[in-house]
Amino acid sequence: MKFKHIIYTAAIFGFTMFSCDDYIEEENLSNVDGESFYTTEAGFETLVNANYAQLKDIYGNEPWLFSAGTDLYAEGRDQEPPGLSQYIQLTPSAAGVDQLYTSCYRAIQSANMAIHYGELNTQNSTISQRIGEVRYLRANAYFLLVQTYGGVGLVTEYLDSPILTFDRNSAEEVYSFVISELEMALSAVSGGAFAGRVNKRAVQHLLAKVHLTRAYESFAGSDDFSKAAGYADDAIAGQSLTIPFEELWTPGNEMNAETLFSVQFSEESASTDPTNLGHMQNLFFSSYLGGAEISGDAPYRSYNLCPTQFAISLYDQGDQRWEATFMTQAFERYYDYYDQADHSSLVVAHYYAPKWASSEADLAAYQSLHPQAIIHPYGEYVPSVSRNLDYQTIPVKKFDDPQAPFDGGRTSTRDLILSRLGETYLIAAEAYLQSGNASTALDRLNQVRNRANATPATAAELDIDYILDERARELLGEYHRWFDLKRTGKLVERASLHHYLIEESNFAGANGELKILRPIPQDAIDLNQNKDFPQNPAYQ
Repeated sequence: MKFKHIIYTAAIFGFTMFSCDDYIEEENLSNVDGESFYTTEAGFETLVNANYAQLKDIYGNEPWLFSAGTDLYAEGRDQEPPGLSQYIQLTPSAAGVDQLYTSCYRAIQSANMAIHYGELNTQNSTISQRIGEVRYLRANAYFLLVQTYGGVGLVTEYLDSPILTFDRNSAEEVYSFVISELEMALSAVSGGAFAGRVNKRAVQHLLAKVHLTRAYESFAGSDDFSKAAGYADDAIAGQSLTIPFEELWTPGNEMNAETLFSVQFSEESASTDPTNLGHMQNLFFSSYLGGAEISGDAPYRSYNLCPTQFAISLYDQGDQRWEATFMTQAFERYYDYYDQADHSSLVVAHYYAPKWASSEADLAAYQSLHPQAIIHPYGEYVPSVSRNLDYQTIPVKKFDDPQAPFDGGRTSTRDLILSRLGETYLIAAEAYLQSGNASTALDRLNQVRNRANATPATAAELDIDYILDERARELLGEYHRWFDLKRTGKLVERASLHHYLIEESNFAGANGELKILRPIPQDAIDLNQNKDFPQNPAYQ
């Protein structure tokens, strides 16, 4: 089946390749004849590797479409794109709206090219496995698109010249295609531990999430929740959560036993352009931590997507994720937290008091032990109109990259985690709850809480809001939150309750519709010679 589509001509035909750890090798493919090169084993491997490299552009830039405008993050001193963060100026031409549309269709074109030449290839003994990997990557791109924009045009064949007239497929058709792709991938890819390439557990995790997401739609399959639960359990494969949360996020430990799939980066692959070939996850979720005078002593931070008071309030005493997620004590030299094994003699410059140690007596006792520390009382280190000083919102440390240059670009070369076992357990919990099996849902959720040393949840507490709260505690900053709230129908309620710049009325769009889906980018509309192509109703 072939559907005509064009997405920014420069984007869909701009086939770029970056090296990606030791399995992606950079190669200049200009002036290469496809039939003679890509049908060889080496040429086809180059195409497949380039598909993995496309993940860097999908996830490596500013994460507004993943995280902005939710209950967990808000702007501090520096303004975020107002359309995506506050909804009041959300239009087809708004800043950032096109990021996933462009990068995902570029990835889709790369995938179509690889599948096209893969079907012509007779020299590669791993051809079926590699095509399965590419199908996963193509399905992932379409899943991001359909969640963000609703129905989009399905492009399933390699285009070697521009098509200027295109139609729009329904969201139902896109979901069906994504599931079909992943089912084919599951039968083709290898098993075993994650080693940088798509494997069966990565596919099972994504299948679980796709079925879970479709289950909330009007066109859901009657068994979507049960299938999501089954695929999640398949991905879990009996593996317990045993790695301490702090260790899980130790820089350099991204390839741990709980990582199911990640975008692979390395210092070596980014060395030719170290401020543009990494990713930006390390730059957000904190206030600015200092100027050029401390370059190398603290990370550069954007003062955007700072944790809200609601996000902070979700952690209780004893939950190890509090200390593992946030830099609750910032030393005089920030990176001494990583560079010095013994912290006992280090000078604390900033202390962020938790809610369970916030009485005047608690703060006085801490000050007596750390006289040089600036103490930030609980409730006063979150984004608001008055947060204008460095270190005034609590830093999220789980994405710190001590090797990253002090720069506001794409500087981190830590692997960017897309799927990990802790989330798989929470997908299973949500799917079991919604399919009517609350006892199994509680068990899966408490596996996550037990690893964190948090008090187990009770049956009386368990509902979709509790699961969303648990996803916040476990996955803070991990590029899931907007999709979580959109999937469960909680975006308007939670964003307006917990984001200091959002009111319910911000979501009011045209035709009595709410601005839940993002608009199809205006450039894509303008380039289309089919003038009957529909914009999403809230933006017409």
